[in-house]
Formats: sequence, structure tokens, C-alpha cells
Amino acid sequence: MDPAELPPTLRLLYPFRPRRVPVGPGELSVVDHGEGPAVVCLHGNPTWSFFYRDLIAEAGHPGFRWIAPDHLGCGFSDRQPSPQRLADHAAHLERALAELGVEEYFLVAHDWGGAIGATVAGRQPERVRGLVFLNTAAFPFGWMPWQIRAVRTPLLGRYLMIRHNLFARAAIRMAVEHPLPEAVAEGFLLPYGTPDRRAAIAQFVADIPMRPSHPSYATLEACGENLARLRDKPCLLAWGLADFCFRGRFLREFQRRFPRAEVEERPQAGHYLLEDAGRELRDRIRSFLASAAA
Repeated sequence: MDPAELPPTLRLLYPFRPRRVPVGPGELSVVDHGEGPAVVCLHGNPTWSFFYRDLIAEAGHPGFRWIAPDHLGCGFSDRQPSPQRLADHAAHLERALAELGVEEYFLVAHDWGGAIGATVAGRQPERVRGLVFLNTAAFPFGWMPWQIRAVRTPLLGRYLMIRHNLFARAAIRMAVEHPLPEAVAEGFLLPYGTPDRRAAIAQFVADIPMRPSHPSYATLEACGENLARLRDKPCLLAWGLADFCFRGRFLREFQRRFPRAEVEERPQAGHYLLEDAGRELRDRIRSFLASAAA
């Protein structure tokens, strides 16, 4: 799908012309907007760079180069040639940053973006100017909500996610405390309109490493260990406390690992906290970035 094919209502919400960036097994679609210090915004599953549209596009906040890739298989990026794991997505991000000439950056990460971004950031902490974590995890965790366990049911879960888009359709309701406007809900679902475009959603669910025997467990474990190399970076932890998935226990673990972090709790916001918390939170994030960049 080409972003130029977006319906007019969605072009107003997502007014970007993403770049195509080669990463080996395919090309990523990357929003590259503005000038100034680079801010790399990483989405999770089952979203895409649309999640950051307002953070990037709202008028009156110049001074940053906003970089928001769609992970391979997601959004407008190429579909996955084969199942991709955490280590693969981290490698794609490293390649994309090199292709874009990004040497130093701020990281803003949500959901799977936390593990992907922190894996890369922890390997080369000298390149990281600051961190914003939004309802995510970047370390092994021994808990999973029943909603995620249900769609990990062998064969049936994958069938429902790919054939009927169950995961993405459920998320536009369960991941928010306030109903999404129709056009916004349509935007989240648009890149996943046909079964052939949904394999990455199912693969991300399958790649959640709950046990040491899982192929991605060692990568996530190393990611968590490397957070110590980032603990002195300016850090903002912004959290929707009504999240059904990344609950307060995840925030507390981040606070333990980043004891000097600034914290923004939003009791009435769910997993898609940039939707629920609105412009006030987006302004808070931009203010943090501006202060850290000064």
C-alpha cells in the first residue's frame, strides 16, 4: 500500500510522505519530518507510525527531526519475507539509522518499540541523548494478560489474527479508555485490511519471550541488562495506568532501573495513552525533549 492512496480523511490525520529505507530483507516506510536533533519514535503491535502522528505534526513545535519507522511487516513497510524476531527488528532499526545518517538521537518507544529501541540503544549508549518510555517493557517479565494468552493459542490464535484481524480490531477498543473517533480507528486498521498484510501482527504475539527457552529470550535479557548503561540519560516515563497489558508493575520496574527518571502517570489513560491523554501529554513529551536537548 502506498501512503498516497490514503483516503482524504486519513491524509489530514497522517499528512506525511514517508521515505523508503532498505534494511536487508525489505524496505521500511519511515516518516522523516522536520530538522534538528533526531527523535526516533518506535511503535508497537498492532499499530504503526500513525500512533505518533499528532506528536509529530501538531503545529508550533519546530526544532526536531522526527523519525518514525514502520517495523517490517507493519504499516506501509514491506511485508515480512519470513518470521522476524526481536533481534531482527533491532537489526533493521540499526540499518535504518545508518541509512538515514542518524548519529545521535532521542528515543521515544511504546509497546514492542521499547524492547526494539532499548536493544539498539543499550548497545551504543553514547549515541542516545534521552529516553521516553510509554507503556512498554525492555526486560524479561513473567506475566501476560489473559487477552494476550488467548490469542497465543496454537493455530486458532494465529488463524483469528490473520484471517479475521482479531488482535488489531480488539485493540482499537481495549487499548483506550475513551472511544476513538471513527477516522482514527480506521487509521489504526488501514494497513492491515487484508489477511496477507497481517502476518507481522501474529508474529509479534508469538515472539513474546516468556521462558528462557524462547528464541528471543536471550535478546530481551541482554536488553534488560544493558539498560544499566542508559540509566544516567534524561528519561521520561509516561504511563497510562488503565492499561490492560503494561500495568503499573512495569512502570515500577522502569523506575527501579531509572531512579532519576521524570514520571507522568495518567490514571484515566489506557495502552494507547497518546490517544487517551491527548495534547497535554504530547506537550509534556515535547517539553521534556526540548529541555534535554538544550
